[in-house]
Amino acid sequence: MAAPLAPDERDAAVAGLDGWAVSDDGKAIARTFKFSDFVEAFGFMAKVALAAEKIDHHPDWSNSYNRVEISLTSHDAGGVTGRDIELAGTIDRLAGA
Repeated sequence: MAAPLAPDERDAAVAGLDGWAVSDDGKAIARTFKFSDFVEAFGFMAKVALAAEKIDHHPDWSNSYNRVEISLTSHDAGGVTGRDIELAGTIDRLAGA
């Protein structure tokens, strides 16, 4: 199990991501994605699901029509780890960010 990143490491890593923010409690990072319609949003979710499954690290997320809200945390570590930062970068690439 990986240890959570120290707050300064986490903040520096998140600063290098597009549109991600640290949660109020500091234990997760989150971003909202907006698409043209439901089909585009759902297609994005399918791509993210396949990528997440490959690295065995899965997002907490929700979808409402054209909006996908994603939160990443390493539950077993109790906070944000390098795996969350890696998955966020992958998600950004899949979104075309």
